[in-house]
Amino acid sequence: MELKLALGEWSGRFDMEKAVCNHGFFMMSPNLWIPSTKSLRRPLRLADSSRSVPVTISHPLHHPFLLVQVHHSPISSADEAVILEQVGRMLRISKKDERDVMEFQEMHSSARENGLGRIFRSPSFFEDAVKSILLCNCSWKRSLDMARALCLLQPKIALDGNARSKRKRSRCSDDIGNFPSWKELLAWSWVDEKYLIKQCNVGYRAARILQLATMFAQGDLREGHIAKLEQSSDPTSFETLYQKLLKIKGFGPFVCSNIMMVELIEEYENKFGKLSKLEAANYHLITAPRYLGTRE
Repeated sequence: MELKLALGEWSGRFDMEKAVCNHGFFMMSPNLWIPSTKSLRRPLRLADSSRSVPVTISHPLHHPFLLVQVHHSPISSADEAVILEQVGRMLRISKKDERDVMEFQEMHSSARENGLGRIFRSPSFFEDAVKSILLCNCSWKRSLDMARALCLLQPKIALDGNARSKRKRSRCSDDIGNFPSWKELLAWSWVDEKYLIKQCNVGYRAARILQLATMFAQGDLREGHIAKLEQSSDPTSFETLYQKLLKIKGFGPFVCSNIMMVELIEEYENKFGKLSKLEAANYHLITAPRYLGTRE
């Protein structure tokens, strides 16, 4: 089935390729950018948050909406709303986001000339936060490998029993699922630090990931509250969240800033060419600037 997400008054300024391929997160599983069609494919959560469906997101030429193809049917109206909400977060489709982009481009002429400023995100804050942890103190290739390993783990720990059964019946050990939610990581007693280290090779990051998940479970961090902050124009709201993240062991200024940042991709593309044209098999060749720290 097909869903449409209206772009509104800024449809003429929206560029799907630049909205996605501006941050390394688009290269990390379960995202799959398809250069030939300029579309993004990945699983997204349904309204019950335990089930996921694969979708393909594209921007039909000269149309004032994004087309979201859901490769599963039927789904409820509540599911449709949740899917569109996730797409809106990933591609920053909101009045506030558009205002922020315009203000940013007014300050930076190069961003305006190149149509940049809309920074790609994950469907959830939790996924953004975990992926930021995966960027620390290691090579880009390892970051990609750890994200892929977590997505390979997800069907095994899915709260949806059908997904786990399908995984057991599959003869392929390379079936990528969605990115694990904090609920899935905490649902099973056997998913502890040692298990994550063994299954996903995340090293010391296992403790940080589980601590973050626990903060969501205890209500110290709430997706609904974070969503409101993301649409707030009050700078003190972001500072409050930033300081709360800093209290998590392993969440230094780099991780916290990366979760909440706005940056241009120009430096990378000057070195490696257009990232949107890269084949997925070559993503590991991208190396971070030296100022991002050491690499394993």
